[in-house]
Amino acid sequence: MGESIKLNEFIAGSRRVLLALAAVVTIAAALPAPCPAAAAGEVTAAAATAVATSPQKPRARDLGVPFDGTPGPFNAITDVAGVLVGHTTLISGSGKLQQGKGPVRTGVTAVLPRGADSLSNPVFAAWFAQNGNGEMTGTTWVEESGFLEGPVMITNTHSVGVVRDAVIQWRVAHAAADATGFYWSLPVVAETWDGWLNDINGFHVRPEHALQALDSAHAGRVEEGSVGGGTGMICNGYKGGIGSSSRHLDAKDGGYVVGVLVQCNYGTRDNLRIAGIPVGREIPAPEPYAFMPSDIAERGSIIVVVATDAPLLAHQLKRLAHRVTLGLGRNGSISGNGSGDIFIAFSTANSKAAASEHVVDLKMLPNDSLDPVFRATVEATEEAIVNAMIAAQDMTGVDDHRVIALPHAALRSILKKYHRLLP
Repeated sequence: MGESIKLNEFIAGSRRVLLALAAVVTIAAALPAPCPAAAAGEVTAAAATAVATSPQKPRARDLGVPFDGTPGPFNAITDVAGVLVGHTTLISGSGKLQQGKGPVRTGVTAVLPRGADSLSNPVFAAWFAQNGNGEMTGTTWVEESGFLEGPVMITNTHSVGVVRDAVIQWRVAHAAADATGFYWSLPVVAETWDGWLNDINGFHVRPEHALQALDSAHAGRVEEGSVGGGTGMICNGYKGGIGSSSRHLDAKDGGYVVGVLVQCNYGTRDNLRIAGIPVGREIPAPEPYAFMPSDIAERGSIIVVVATDAPLLAHQLKRLAHRVTLGLGRNGSISGNGSGDIFIAFSTANSKAAASEHVVDLKMLPNDSLDPVFRATVEATEEAIVNAMIAAQDMTGVDDHRVIALPHAALRSILKKYHRLLP
């Protein structure tokens, strides 16, 4: 399940902030060494090197899965300039559940809208809950102010509090105080439940793990599958996790970029659609939840983060967040009663829009020009979910609960049967 390594002390760039990570963390995939969050658009050297040298997992397009739209260079949320993503992945132990000891299959994912500048230069944002059986903290202020101040964090259901507090700690260490002098903060932290594979009541996510995800955030390729907050997640009856995708609009539509990152932990195998085909009904697999058939087990949740460089204001971003639901629908989701389907969308345009000392001039894309951005959001959401499932691997966790990944060869065979496989 990965190589056990001890996280070393590190020096956080020019600030020389010493961060002692005392925990011995077993990591499923090589993580970059901790480093300061980069300025907008900058790839930190340690993070860039680690990601560039880590193996590239297959993605949906590599298998011939057809999608609409044109992706950006990385086909990820980081195609929106300035957006950084970091993960801390915690995997250790096996066998019978021993609360507080393991097995551990969990982690933290961080999305920084403007890199380190996210703390002092908020972005216009809005959120939407398609089905509210879940949590995303800080959203009442997002709704009221129209701004996202700081990162978006994603973890497991019972680690929201510790991650939230760690974000405030990170802000105090990395940014100047606000006008009050108190570093006033209402961090945005979202969750999905990983208790079938993870010792969720063992509280294994600690502040240093959230700090690791923040300080290792980078541009470029986004690690997908069973990583970060998505480590122990299950999606549509198969292994789920983190996935990402992007769309680059035509020049006639403004040439804007829309990027999506998902932590998917929802749905049933019976409902799963890929490229319009009910693949879950045609690929036999062991039930992920031993006590409940997957065709009736609408368990879990999905968190979706949408980023764009299109100049959208908060009320328009609310409309963008609503379109995420259509992307889920393409993959067969019904947003069941037990699912927390919660989305947040932000725009990196209109830098310094939150300035308080003067009137701010803003740019806004006309409402009549929004359709290409809406379409891009739907398309990128659909693909990000499939990318998460393609990148995930079989996992055995608590009490030897085993969840298999979506088998690549079988998926290709089904798509070929229905003449939907690309050469």
